[in-house]
Amino acid sequence: MRVGVAGAAGRMGATVVAAVQGAPDMVLAGQADPALGVALEDILGDVDVVVDFTQPHTATANALACLRAGVHVVIGTSGFDLQPLVDHGRQEAANGVTPNALFCPNFAIGAVLMMQFAAEAAKHMVKAEIVELHHDKKLDAPSGTAARTAGMMAEATGGQAPPIHSVRLPGLVAHQEVLFGGVGETLTIRHDSLDRSSFMPGVLLAVRKVGGLTSSPVVGLEHVL
Repeated sequence: MRVGVAGAAGRMGATVVAAVQGAPDMVLAGQADPALGVALEDILGDVDVVVDFTQPHTATANALACLRAGVHVVIGTSGFDLQPLVDHGRQEAANGVTPNALFCPNFAIGAVLMMQFAAEAAKHMVKAEIVELHHDKKLDAPSGTAARTAGMMAEATGGQAPPIHSVRLPGLVAHQEVLFGGVGETLTIRHDSLDRSSFMPGVLLAVRKVGGLTSSPVVGLEHVL
């Protein structure tokens, strides 16, 4: 499988590059990044799948460029506008075109489980709030993981999404806790990513599975676990 990485010179992008190079069923076929002097369009003819870890203001355009070129895209950037991809997916489905987009607010397996556990707990506890903590270079707040968790909890209960509190400090990587309050009791569900390598098994899984999706775009790694 020929894989390209958009944002290859960034912290997450460089980690993805190393993971793809170490995967026996993948070939690193392109690295796009302004710091490398390579545009995304320059690599689209050489790849089957692009993994995007860029910035919120470029992620939507990047994903649309991939889909229009017939290339699947796995998106790890959060805080971007997903609606144009929804509209494009409807259009392309009518035309029988098959490239897919998979947006994963979090690629860590434990984080995906945390979100699912929180949605289940929300059905039984009186009230909840979400605290998400990330490094001080993260551009969006709340995080995509927190927003996705809140949405899943609201969907599970048919009620409102819980409040989200965002913390941005040096020394952190990616952390989230969902705190529930009940009658005389509390419950905390927490996940911690201590290193960016925690995301790589999920990234590689998404790359392997994105081509087999039956609709596009799809949100959440849980759909390919």
